Amino acid sequence: MALLELRDVYSAYGNVQALKGISLHVNQGEIVTLLGANGAGKSTTLRTISGLVPDSTGEILFDGKPINRIAPEAIVRMGVAHVPEGRRIFPGLTVKENLMIGTSARGRLSKIQMASEVEEMYVIFPDLKRLSEALGWSLSGGQQQMLAVARGLMSKPRLLLLDEPSLGLAPIIVQQLFSTIRTIRERGMTVLLVEQNANMALSVADRGYVMVTGNITVEGTPDQLLNNEEVRAAYLGGGSRAEVA
Repeated sequence: MALLELRDVYSAYGNVQALKGISLHVNQGEIVTLLGANGAGKSTTLRTISGLVPDSTGEILFDGKPINRIAPEAIVRMGVAHVPEGRRIFPGLTVKENLMIGTSARGRLSKIQMASEVEEMYVIFPDLKRLSEALGWSLSGGQQQMLAVARGLMSKPRLLLLDEPSLGLAPIIVQQLFSTIRTIRERGMTVLLVEQNANMALSVADRGYVMVTGNITVEGTPDQLLNNEEVRAAYLGGGSRAEVA
C-alpha cells in the first residue's frame, strides 16, 4: 500500500483551478519528484497535501487514512512534514532554537530527549553544529536551507514534502544538499520533492511526475523521463534548467 496517495484531486485558489483531477502515489521509502513549468501546480500539490489549501476535492490518503480537510497541525502530527519554498526559518532565533521549534507538534519533550534529537540533526547536517548558537539571519542561503530541512525532520515525519530546496543556491551547495537528501532517504525517509533542477531531482528520485497546468501528463522512472523527448525538450534540453513553482 502506498504511504501517500492522491486520487482525482482538484484544488483551487478562489476561482482559479490550480489542480485539475491529479492522481499520484508515493510508496514507503521512495523519493518521488514533481517536475513542470511555473504555475503547473507542483507547489499547490504540496500545500494541498499538508492542508494549507483546504478547498480541495477528491481523496488524499496518508497510510490509507483520508486527510482531506484536516487541520495542518493534525497532518503534521500524523507524520507529514512540509519544508516550504523560501525556507521560512525564524531569523531572530538561533539554529538550535529553530530546531527545537520543529518538535512543537509532538508535545513536550524531556530536555534529554530534545538534546539527543538535536545532536542527531547535527550528525546529518554537520555545519549546523558549529552554527548552533548563530542567529538564523546570519546564515547563508545554503545553511538556512539545511536548517529548514533539519527543522522539518525534528517533527519525526514519515513523509517529507520538500518544495524548491535548491532555489537560489550555488551549484556546489546544491550538490551538498542533494547528498544530504540521499542520506535522509538511506535512513528510511520517504520524500515528495518539488525541484527546479530537473536533472538533479531525477538523479535522486525513484520515480517522477510531470505536471502541466494542473494536470499530470507523464509518469515514469528517471530513465524513462530522461529518455522522453518531450520531457527532455521542456525541462532537460539545451543546457537549461526546469523552472518550477
